[in-house]
Amino acid sequence: MKLLAFGASTSSSSINRTFANYAANSVEGAEVTDLDLNTFDLPIYSEDEDGANGIPHAAHRFKELIEAHDGLVISMAEHNGSYTAAFKNLYDWTSRIDQKVWADKPMLLLATSPGGRGGQTVLEAAAATFPRMGADLLGTFSLPSFQDYFSEEEGITDPALAQEFAAQLNLFAKPLSQAA
Repeated sequence: MKLLAFGASTSSSSINRTFANYAANSVEGAEVTDLDLNTFDLPIYSEDEDGANGIPHAAHRFKELIEAHDGLVISMAEHNGSYTAAFKNLYDWTSRIDQKVWADKPMLLLATSPGGRGGQTVLEAAAATFPRMGADLLGTFSLPSFQDYFSEEEGITDPALAQEFAAQLNLFAKPLSQAA
């Protein structure tokens, strides 16, 4: 099964990208594509820009990547309680191609942050919106205090959080593995 994983951030040291890839690579038998949002150079969305120049190639490429995978693992970065500007712009452009941005793909939706809420505000917003935009949302999980509860070698280091994550990962992975 092919999984597309990305952190909804353009930071070169994105903890959300790290977390999304950790989760995707935790799915047994998965072939993971690690997506870097920095590869999508787009003008700021506006009706005027769309009317004058059409939908940029980068938005079409993003949509094609979504459609070419069996499942999506996205970890939302939170800027001031909302989506990052780069992610929101890509999301807006892609929705001009097809309202079902997520192409009815199974999705594991995550968030993490250095703080104690772990990006819960943006996770809640995405969980409320993404199903209306074609996401088959199978699981959600927020990891608080990333530097305290995650290590590259061990993954999630807090036993209770690790157990909660494993349950959400299973909700996502089980139907995918049965379909494969």
